[in-house]
Order: sequence, then structure tokens, then C-alpha cells
Amino acid sequence: MLQDSARSYSLPEVHESVSTSHDTKWKRLLAFAGPAYLVSVGYMDPGNWATDIEGGAKFGYSLLWVLVLSNLMALLLQTLSSRLGIVTRLDLAQACRDEYGRAVSYSLWVLGEIAIIACDLAEVLGAAIGLNLLFHLPLLIGVLLTAADTLLILWFTRLGIRFIEAFVLALIAVIAACFAFEIFFAHPQAGEVLSGLIPHINHQSLYIAVAIFGATVMPHNLYLHSALVQTRRIGSTDADKRQACRFNLLDSTLALNGALFVNAAILIMSAAVFFKRGIAVTEIQQAHQLLSPLLGTTAASLMFGLALLCSGQSSTLTGTMAGQIVMEGFLRFRIQPWLRRFITRFLAVTPAALTIYFAGENATSGLIILSQVILSLQLPFAIIPLVHLTSDRRRMGEFANGFWLNVASWGCAVFVLALNCQLLWNTASDWIGQSGSYRPLVMGASLTVVLAFAMFLVTITAWPWFHRVGIAGRRVAVTVQDQSAPVFPSRSYSSILVSLDHSEADREALGNALVLARMHDAKIILLHVEEGVTSQMFGSLSSTAEIAEGQDYLDNVAESLREQNVSVHTVVRHGRSPAREISAVVHEIQPDLLIMASHGHRGFKDLLFGTTINSVRHLVNVPLLIVRGAQRNG
Repeated sequence: MLQDSARSYSLPEVHESVSTSHDTKWKRLLAFAGPAYLVSVGYMDPGNWATDIEGGAKFGYSLLWVLVLSNLMALLLQTLSSRLGIVTRLDLAQACRDEYGRAVSYSLWVLGEIAIIACDLAEVLGAAIGLNLLFHLPLLIGVLLTAADTLLILWFTRLGIRFIEAFVLALIAVIAACFAFEIFFAHPQAGEVLSGLIPHINHQSLYIAVAIFGATVMPHNLYLHSALVQTRRIGSTDADKRQACRFNLLDSTLALNGALFVNAAILIMSAAVFFKRGIAVTEIQQAHQLLSPLLGTTAASLMFGLALLCSGQSSTLTGTMAGQIVMEGFLRFRIQPWLRRFITRFLAVTPAALTIYFAGENATSGLIILSQVILSLQLPFAIIPLVHLTSDRRRMGEFANGFWLNVASWGCAVFVLALNCQLLWNTASDWIGQSGSYRPLVMGASLTVVLAFAMFLVTITAWPWFHRVGIAGRRVAVTVQDQSAPVFPSRSYSSILVSLDHSEADREALGNALVLARMHDAKIILLHVEEGVTSQMFGSLSSTAEIAEGQDYLDNVAESLREQNVSVHTVVRHGRSPAREISAVVHEIQPDLLIMASHGHRGFKDLLFGTTINSVRHLVNVPLLIVRGAQRNG
């Protein structure tokens, strides 16, 4: 099986953080339960709401078969995604990066980012509409407020994957309960509902059908699931992987069928309440306003708004993870999750805010549905690589797709591609027909887009066959030379810089420095940065009781080390940023090693106390040893 020994782990902060080695079958099942529920929230996000409400209000129950078929396709593809993660311990983005050439890999990354921004756009608008319905906040204010949820994401990720799973599952339960309530009061006719399972589509319903597929079989969820399954710690044998695949299949079946219930409930409610009365509903807000008078209870509208708010918030958690996975997997480039979240949300908030400001609040549902169509257009570029990778026996071994699984998988890809092509043809025809004097320009632009779409599609589809005949080679991140054992350079330290902050953590840093100094007969340089207001204003001219106390502390430490026959030098710096002062000292004296102690705080304490070590490591060019000190209370 092909793996990159130098790769970074998917979601490293929670990688293999959940043990599955339990005595009973039920405990093991519960240990594996969770990843599919995080994935399933993407199948009931505000994008699904907009497509289901408009589909039910315009076409009654006739698009119910689209929901069922898309759910079956999602179950198949999510099974392949989880199997890829379990067997190879790579997520889909990492596997694509190793499989395809650089240009193809970067193109897939761009498409993945577009899909995540489109999905986040629906979540922004959905959460803003939920706030508007429950608390009467203007939509523009609600959209801007959603940009502040980066702190919520930061806090949740620090609490561990099991907490996130439990929180999301609670939100899903609220959504399901709300729509069970709505269905009870809507009283749909069973015979009419069953008639919607007969496949039927026309020119008018094609756009909504494609949007439903995009909202249900979401491309970024394929990247997400292949990473989430790696949060479980499983054995390395084929039997362990086989057991993990079985439990994850059960997890996916339960979670995605729960998502199908929610989506079907939204469409059935819309058909029973609006379509049956001949009411055209094109806005989520409009549906909320009409539910109470039509169903005879104000609780219907309240439940609707509450479920919508829960939907937007649960989806935003998983969207953040998907963005992190796509960026790190394709680029091997890692940034702080809150910054990643801020960038994605900024790119989603901007078009949402501009649309509301210039086109008014009534344009939001149209924008949500457009975002889901964009997701559908991205689907083939996630499905085809996934099918190729899970069919590769060199990568998957005995877990590679069998004949019938391949037939079903390629059938999904072809079906989605056919729908997309039909939609592109219809859209281009409409544009060309309405373009007037700009007809040649519109025709040229449409042809360019279609040709680029087709060429890239052919490239990723035929890539494995190109590789086999030697036209394109597999990129390998690390080339291991044929030698019995690698030879590593030895290190010798003559000067060791130790950063102190007059806390209990200093003991660990000094203890490690003392051991290394004795081994290498090295000099220890003690550094302390004064960052008080006086030091920031007057620098080295500062003189306060606190500074004097700090100097005494430094002198006492130095004297203690000299008594143990260690050469010691002390440095005191004054400034606003400890990280910058430390890096400046490093550049001036060029020590062989820098030692710093971690305080062990995390989450909001990072915001309070700062993350000096994380900043320093990006500013210095010498080896940095980080030791774990006592946790700071504060």
C-alpha cells in the first residue's frame, strides 16, 4: 500500500485521539460512532433548506425521488471516502496530491476551495435568516455577526473531537424534532408522497434537481469524511481495518438516513402546505411567515426558525474542518484554524452582504440555490479521483473496489455529470438567446468555459491510464535512498540560550539546559524580556520595583548555575513583543540552541496570555527545544 512517510496527519490536533479497543461490541460501536454525524450535517444545511422548500412549493412531491437517489449516492460515496481514510490513513486531498501531477493537484485544490466557499455562503445566509426569524435582526447585521463565530470554532476544536460530535448530534436531534413537529401538523397524504418516488424531471425542475444533488452529495464532505475516520485509533492489521470499515458503514447508514428524513420532511412539508394551496414560495423567510397561519399554531414558525439556526451553526463547524483538510492536504500548508476560518468566512460574507445591500433581502434564497448548483458542478472533480483511488489495488490492497462497487461508483459519477452537462447546455442556450448584440461574446465565453471544463475532466478521468503507459508519473514527496541505515549529522552546543519568564515553567527549561551544558561544556545565556508599560515606553532606561525584582531573580539563577561550574551570561530586553525581542537576541548572538518552556494553556487562555513560542519558531533560524512546564492559572 502506497503511503507518504513524510506526510502530516489529517486534523493533527485530534488524530487518533479516540480509542476503539473496548471489550464489548457495543462499546466499540459507540467508539466508532460520530464521524458520519459530522458529515451528515452538511446534508441538512441551509442550502438543503432552500432547495427543498422551493422544490416542494413549485413541484410538489415530484422531486422526492431526487432526494432518495442523492442520499443513496451519498451513502455509497461516503463509504468509499471512509474506506480510503481507514485503509491508507490518508485523506482524499492528501491522496490526490500524491496521485496527480502538481498542476492537476493545484487545480483540484482551487475547485475544492470554491466548493467550501459556496457551502459556507449558504451557511452564512442560513444562520443570518435564522437570527432574523427568531430575534428580528436585519439580515445584513446577521450576516456580519456570523463572521464572529471564529472564536466559537477555536473553542470547540480545543475541547476534542468527541465533544464536537456530541454537540453536533444534539443540534441534529433538535432539527429532526422540529421537523417531526412540522410534519405532524402538515398532514401529508401517504399516497401522494409515495408518488414522488417515481422518477420524473423536466426543463423547469432540472435546475432545482441539480441544486438538490449539489446540496446533498457535497464535494467537500468527501474530503471531510476521509479525515474524520482517522480520529479513531485502530490497529494496523487487515482484520482491524475490516472491522473499522464495517462499523463506519453502519455509522454512515444511520447518520445519512437521518439526514434524508430531515430533507424529505422539509420537501414534504413544503409540498403539503404550499404546493397544495397553490402558494409560490421562493424565500425561506416567506415559508416561515406562512407556516403559523396555514398550520394553525405559532409554534410551527418558532420551530422552523430554531431548526434553521441550529442547521447553520452545526454546518459551520464541519465546514471549517473541511477547509483545513483541503488546504493542508493539497498544499501541505498549515495555518491556525481560526485564521483559516476567518478567510473562508470573509470570502462567503462578502458576496452575501453585497447581495443583500444591492439586491435586497428577497434575493438571498436565489443566492443560496446558486451556491448549491456550484457545489453540484464541483462534484465530478471529487467523485472521479475518489473512485480511481479506491479502485487502486496497490494503494488499497484487498479493500480495493470490486466490480459491482466500481460499476455503481462510476454510475454515480456519470449520472451527476450528465445532469451538470444538461444544466450547462440549458443555461448557455438561455444566455445566448438573451444576449442580443453580445451574442458572439457570450458564445465565445460559454465555449471557453465548456472546453476548459471538458479538458480537465478528461485529464483526471484518464490520469491512471496515462500513468500506466508512462505518459505521466506519480509524484512522490520523499525519495528513500537504497541504504541500510541513514546517517544523521551530530550536534555540538557551545552556547545555549534559555528564555525565562519568572514562572514555575523556568525550572523545566533550566533543568534541560543544565544537562546539555554539562554534556557539551557549553555556556548558558539567560534571557528575560520585560514587557510592562514602563519598559515599552522607556526601554532599557526603565526602573521599577518589578524590574528590579526581575533582575534579582535572574542574578540568583545565574549564581546558582555558576556554583555548579557552568558558564553563565544574562541578558535583559525591554519591549512590547517578547517574541520579537527573543528573536532579535537570537539573531545577535547566534546561539546553537534556544530553549523555551510551554505553560500548557490553550483555547481562550492563548488569547489572554499569547502564544509566544508559536511566534518565535517562525522568527528564528536556530534549533528550538520546547519543554513542558507547569500550567499557568489565570
